Amino acid sequence: MITVAGSLNIDLVTEAERFPLPGETILGSGFSTVFGGKGANQAVAASRLGSEVKMVGRVGNDLYGESYVAHLTKEKIDVSDVKPVTHLPTGTASIVVAEQDNQIIVVAGANSEVTPEYVKDAMKKLEKGILLVQLEIPGDAVEQAMKTAKEKGWIVILNPAPFKPLPSLWWQLADYVTPNEHEAAALRKDNNFLEAYNEKLIVTRGSKGASFFENGKEVLIPAPKVHPVDTTGAGDTFNGGLAAFLDQGFELREAVEKAVKAASISITSLGAQSAMPTIEQLGDSHA
Repeated sequence: MITVAGSLNIDLVTEAERFPLPGETILGSGFSTVFGGKGANQAVAASRLGSEVKMVGRVGNDLYGESYVAHLTKEKIDVSDVKPVTHLPTGTASIVVAEQDNQIIVVAGANSEVTPEYVKDAMKKLEKGILLVQLEIPGDAVEQAMKTAKEKGWIVILNPAPFKPLPSLWWQLADYVTPNEHEAAALRKDNNFLEAYNEKLIVTRGSKGASFFENGKEVLIPAPKVHPVDTTGAGDTFNGGLAAFLDQGFELREAVEKAVKAASISITSLGAQSAMPTIEQLGDSHA
C-alpha cells in the first residue's frame, strides 16, 4: 500500500505565438485543462504500475475538485482522504506556452489546507506501507507525514520538488530522497547535507537514467533509448514507479531499473498523467 501525501492541481494551459505584453490582449491558438500537481501525478503513476494507492490531499468545493476526485477514482486510487474545503478553490497552475518557452502562475488554493493534523488523521488507520511526499504542500504537513510513517515502520520516499533546502530532521526521517540532477547539486551544497546521506540519494538524470548508491559506490542505471515527444511528468512517473516497485517487493536496484523504464515510456507521448504507462505497457504480466 502506498500513501501519497501531496498536491492536486488543475493545469490551465494556453498556447500562443508569443507572450502578451503587460496590459495587452492577444489571441491564443489553443487551450486545454489538464489534471496535474506532483502529488496526484505520482499517485496515478504508482496506481497504473500495479500498486494499491491512497491519496491524501485537498481540493476545493468546486467543479475542478469534483472532476479531480472522479478522475482519481477512475484511476483506482483511494480518495477517502481527498476532502473538499469550502473557503478555497482547487489548486491551479495557469500556464502560457509560447516562443518555445512557458510562463506559469501557481495558486496553491486548497493544497494549503493539507495540515499536519489532517495528514496524521488520514494515516492513523493505515497499516504498514510506503509514504511518498513532495514539496507542493505545507512543510509542516510533509514533516508530520514523515514522522507518522516512521512511527509505523514505513518506507519514506521524499521527492524534494519544487526544490528547497531540507531540514536535517527530514534527512533523518527519509529512507530515500529523489532529486533530479540540479536539485541534487543544490542539496549537496546545503549546510544540512552530510556525506552519510549519499546512501539515501536516488538521482534522476534525464536521458541518462538514474543513479543510486550501493555498497558506498554510485551506480548508474541507464535509460533505454526512446524517441522523446514530451518530458512533462517523467520525474513524477519515476517517483510513482519507484514507490510501486518497492511496494511490490523488488530490491532497490530492480525497482530503480523498472522506474527508469516507466519514465522512459512516459516521454514518448504527450502529457503528464495521460502518458504514464500501465504495468502491461511496461512489459510485465506480473510485477
